[in-house]
Amino acid sequence: MSEINVVPYIDVMLVLLVIFMVTAPLLSEGVKVKLPQASARPIQEQQQEPVIVSVDKEGNYYVNIGDKPEQSIDAQTLVARVAAIYRHRPDASVLVRGDENVGYGKVVNVMALLQKAGVENVGLVTRPYTVRKR
Repeated sequence: MSEINVVPYIDVMLVLLVIFMVTAPLLSEGVKVKLPQASARPIQEQQQEPVIVSVDKEGNYYVNIGDKPEQSIDAQTLVARVAAIYRHRPDASVLVRGDENVGYGKVVNVMALLQKAGVENVGLVTRPYTVRKR
């Protein structure tokens, strides 16, 4: 009776597991933003990627669509880039991710810049609210 030796297959699976565990954290991209917590319904999944404008704790602006999403941009570039995206995709969702340590005025300023770019509906991104036990 012939038997299959599965030990080499287990070794290969363990190596693959280690590779995936090491590379998975490296796949996340974008700007480091500490989101505030809020209790709200999640946004429905969409077929197109939403336009996400991020404001980091220093007040720098970032847009997730473009050649360098990790590079900060100024207000004029933000308006121009979002207006161009919105012209080609008028049904695109536009979301603002503001760091919880950035001033409220900076987030409101981004929303005003988005309105200047022609965006009518803007969503805010937050972390799910969790109740802490004492």
